Amino acid sequence: MSKTDKIKAKLERWATEVWYFLKSFTFWKSFLGIIGMYVIFLLLTSQWMHCYTNHGESLQVHDYIGMDLDDAMKKASDRSFSIVVNDSIYVEGKAPNMVISQNPNPLSRVKEKRKIYLTVTKQVAELMTLPNLYGGNDDYVSFQRKLKRIGVNSRIVGRRFSSKLEENTILEVIFKGDTITEKLDSRFQVAKGSTVDFVVTERGGGKVPIPNLICQKYDGARFIVGNFNLNVGSIIEDATVTNKNNAYIWKQVPKYRKGGKLRIGEQIDLYLTQRKPDNCNPDDQDNIEVDPQGKPEDKPEDDINSDSGEEEDEEFE
Repeated sequence: MSKTDKIKAKLERWATEVWYFLKSFTFWKSFLGIIGMYVIFLLLTSQWMHCYTNHGESLQVHDYIGMDLDDAMKKASDRSFSIVVNDSIYVEGKAPNMVISQNPNPLSRVKEKRKIYLTVTKQVAELMTLPNLYGGNDDYVSFQRKLKRIGVNSRIVGRRFSSKLEENTILEVIFKGDTITEKLDSRFQVAKGSTVDFVVTERGGGKVPIPNLICQKYDGARFIVGNFNLNVGSIIEDATVTNKNNAYIWKQVPKYRKGGKLRIGEQIDLYLTQRKPDNCNPDDQDNIEVDPQGKPEDKPEDDINSDSGEEEDEEFE
């Protein structure tokens, strides 16, 4: 028998043995056992993951804001949550250990055993050094940004007319009723979260009545606004306007009201329409007042500077 025939006969015997093995009970018993074990493994793994992640289950987070920290921790533990205080800041007027913010947000839904991160108030505030004033021409808006970066609040409590300084130039810095303008060079410190008051300049030196511009043509309204020492602000045209100068005013902001006044130099926004509004009287243009009633309430700079703080506050509230 040749070598090739021997190899062929050997392959045929091997194939026959494999075929009989695949048909045997032992093979199928082992094969089905492996499949069964694999299926059981997948089921157990799926069930374990389901339990571990609480799949499809969630709990609603309480609203802890405004609560005492101890009360918040007790309430959180009732729902298997754990509390983590990630920040504490001083807030003037609030008791220490009061919750002022939380993450996740109130009433959101989360998994069990979730950590709730809280920000609470603290009893003693950090002391922050106020920035210096340079050259007597510090802009309030810029200084306000500096204070915000160090956690100090600011507000304007008074204004004084000045023809020399730009609008909103800082004149006085006040803290808890005391003027501290000169103390800023000595590294004056305030508690973080507190409020510093300011007196700033204004360029308008008085007030004038608000003119009634409704039903007037735009060209004439500009003349009237100028006579009142005011300025035309935004001009809003509707779709009908083809000739702005001959268009009519159907709305103004601020609106006219009897006894209402504006500071000199303030703006009036005008809303235009080409067709004369239906509610206008035929003689409106003849009766329009082109001069303010009486003179503007101008005051000399010295007089205005001597006004009381209360009077200034009332004007700008």
